[in-house]
Amino acid sequence: MEKLKILVVDDESRMRKLVRDFLVKQNYEVLEAGDGEEALDVFFEHKDIALVLLDVMMPRMDGWQVCREIRRYSKIPIIMLTAKGDEQDELQGFDLGVDEYITKPFSPKILVARVEAILRRVNLIASEDVLSVGGIELNKAAHQVKIDGKDIELSYKEFELLAYFMENQGIALSREKILNNVWNYDYFGDARTIDTHVKKLRSKLGSRGEQIRTVWGLGYKLEVNGS
Repeated sequence: MEKLKILVVDDESRMRKLVRDFLVKQNYEVLEAGDGEEALDVFFEHKDIALVLLDVMMPRMDGWQVCREIRRYSKIPIIMLTAKGDEQDELQGFDLGVDEYITKPFSPKILVARVEAILRRVNLIASEDVLSVGGIELNKAAHQVKIDGKDIELSYKEFELLAYFMENQGIALSREKILNNVWNYDYFGDARTIDTHVKKLRSKLGSRGEQIRTVWGLGYKLEVNGS
């Protein structure tokens, strides 16, 4: 199978190398650009790029301008990388059609996990049928969950919620993002339904339920051994 191409855009060569090395280990082909203008040159030269990792603060043309230009021609997944933690920046990013927004410094492992979660979402990489995290095993095909080898019964939404947590292990997920991905965009109910389902799910997972951590002011994440 041909390797998926990812374009990494950052004016810091050390940052590009760090991200590239982790992505190459996961069998991706990595293209690089050191500023916004170069990024657009590379983007339009290669028609088969699967995802763009795009820094905000760059010379010649910043990440927002690059994002706007790419969005005129393509719906390719874009992850913005920035040193800023400003909510307004994040909102601007989502208004421009950014898929994810990651603040520096970040864990390269978490970055790779987010890349893979997005590529699964757009069906560019296959979703694994069997997921295994921290003593929890989930079989999508059989619709079966085992905790430390023992079967447990989950409702359909509890199963979908657990699968989403496991596919995004170590990533903080907002209630809105969980609603959009598990309940889909046509759900207009109260985001507190997430809290109710998480409470039930934790209870059914027994001691393993503690691995679903609350991220205060945001939502939840599945965290195993400090992931």
